[in-house]
Amino acid sequence: MSDLKSISFKYTTKNGKTNPINLSYQLFGQKLHEAPVVLVNHALTGNSTVIGNDGWWNEIIGDGKVIDTNLYTVLAFNIPGNGYDQKTENLIENYKDFTARDIAEIFAISLDHLKITHLFAAIGGSVGGGLAWELAALKPTLIEHLIPVASDWKSTDWLIANCHIQDRILNNSSEPLVDARMHAMSLYRTPESFKEKFDRVLQKDEDIFAVESWLNYHGKTLNDRFQLAAYKMMNQVLKTIDITQGKENFIEVASKIKSNIHIITINTDLFFKADENWATYVDLKTHKDNVTISEIQSIHGHDAFLIEFKQLESHISHCFQTSKCGRFKLLNQINFSKI
Repeated sequence: MSDLKSISFKYTTKNGKTNPINLSYQLFGQKLHEAPVVLVNHALTGNSTVIGNDGWWNEIIGDGKVIDTNLYTVLAFNIPGNGYDQKTENLIENYKDFTARDIAEIFAISLDHLKITHLFAAIGGSVGGGLAWELAALKPTLIEHLIPVASDWKSTDWLIANCHIQDRILNNSSEPLVDARMHAMSLYRTPESFKEKFDRVLQKDEDIFAVESWLNYHGKTLNDRFQLAAYKMMNQVLKTIDITQGKENFIEVASKIKSNIHIITINTDLFFKADENWATYVDLKTHKDNVTISEIQSIHGHDAFLIEFKQLESHISHCFQTSKCGRFKLLNQINFSKI
């Protein structure tokens, strides 16, 4: 993480609480302001290392990949309080003061600091996709291609309920990170995915079912690399996605977004249901021509956006065209020649 950069400022949340913010981020690919910028938002326990060693989206982003680092500047923020900078002073204990809209505003302030006035694309999976929606609602002309993956513009009652259970586990369990992660993993996949992977096999050396061993492993792994305050904060952000902020009509808000909206849903997602995404698409299509939807077919549920890379690539490839990059560089050359 030697290339981890940061921006510091004070931010006042929607409920009026002022907090010091230290937003860490990473840049990949082309130098800033020399190529189109692609903002990549991480998921709940993810971080800004999207490529390279431990990169969680190496299959999608990189040299010659669909998001080609030879053509784009890739920017990835760490959601404030996610603990990735390993500085305890930057953890956020008053996590309930924050919402997803607050995080989007923090991102917007940071983009201004970096003098980024236009994003070629904003893409993210799960809560990262929700934050892309929030940023687009906050800055309707900022993003050319809005690509929410396995996400939606709002947290449903089902999702809020599960986040509430997660919060209870995180605040009451004797092993909060382990137990919360095991509960979450059972929702990130599907019964069919579990059957294909485990099929009731016994782990004889442990005298437990293989599925139990797998859950134990994921619980322990997260406990070793994550922090309790960080999980509480990320869960709160996931719970509060709502571009209408509970006050406005969805169409009134979404129809103001000038972005080309490309919704990527997963047919078996138990977190952000495909039916909800299709309803979003149908509602939007009556007011916007530049909206599309495509569906990843998988038995693996919500986690399919981290598994079905070939399908995801095929669904987003039309957004990333080299001709657009060429026009960007030509325009910059023309502009700079006039200075």
